[in-house]
Amino acid sequence: MRKAISCLVILLLFISGFTGKSQVRGDIRVMFYNTENLFDTEDDPATADDDFTPAGKQHWTLKRYNLKLNHLYQAIAAVGTWQPPEIIGLCEVENRQVLSDLIYQTPLSKYKYQIIQFDSPDPRGIDVTLLYRPDKVKILKQYPIPVHFIDNPQKKTRDILFAELLLNNADTVCFFVNHWPSRRGGEMESESSRITAASLLRQAIDSLFRTNPMMKLVVMGDFNDEPTNVSITQTLKTINKVSQPYEKQLFNLSYHLMQSSKTGTHYFQGQWQIIDQMIVSGGLLFCQKGFATSPDDVHICSESFLLQTDKRNIGSKPYPTYSGPKYIGGYSDHLPIYLDLFSKK
Repeated sequence: MRKAISCLVILLLFISGFTGKSQVRGDIRVMFYNTENLFDTEDDPATADDDFTPAGKQHWTLKRYNLKLNHLYQAIAAVGTWQPPEIIGLCEVENRQVLSDLIYQTPLSKYKYQIIQFDSPDPRGIDVTLLYRPDKVKILKQYPIPVHFIDNPQKKTRDILFAELLLNNADTVCFFVNHWPSRRGGEMESESSRITAASLLRQAIDSLFRTNPMMKLVVMGDFNDEPTNVSITQTLKTINKVSQPYEKQLFNLSYHLMQSSKTGTHYFQGQWQIIDQMIVSGGLLFCQKGFATSPDDVHICSESFLLQTDKRNIGSKPYPTYSGPKYIGGYSDHLPIYLDLFSKK
């Protein structure tokens, strides 16, 4: 039944040309999605990807891989309104090849997406990446920001991806794509690793603010912490309630999404969490010209086909590819989040 529904959803989205949500669409739509292990089926001897091979623990076959690509296409289509997002941040992506398969072997090929990707030192070989539509977006700068742990030089994690982009040939916005260290081993026990990532990210942002205190920035990603956690509020120095245009400040637009306990981007032990977030600088909130946004312009995509019933608790939860070691053929254990940018003349 699930497979039949999945095929129907793909067909309807393809025919309708990316219908998506009904709210007003921005001139530029920015999406972030944790893909939940977008691996190819080949063994890379340099990384710990053995589980995601046909003979590995996850029995990751070409059939399952192709279904995963189609599912990711569906999610991207659902986020778009009439057309897919101009900018897409993704994490848990193994390499450039899987991105090429996503944008060339699905109906996304119509939009000629381009790829920004750097190989991270993560032990499993997963990266943070950015896709963009060249008809609306041009690259000005791109580079990875390594996350080093001074107290544990052997520890490796994902780089932070930086891209300075020209949007609609009209305005420049800088993007940071993140996938901070997980909470494996315990939230408090692992907190220092996320604080390290936050500190390095803040240093990179401060270097931009020194050249322009109202620089337009979008900071997005899977932070593995919520908007109220120390790494976000104290180390990254975000403000949760938008009030006035402070210079050199970051505002967490995902904070207001926490007001309901029935929504989130990730589900853990019966509780929704907002660990995938959109954070912007004051320059995007209070500008008089060029691209701008507001707290009302960030959304979680919670289309029904991305969800499954939580049999232990009341309500729904993300419909993942795996439930523990068991393959169930879903989409991801996260929901996509997206932000609209509107052009002011």
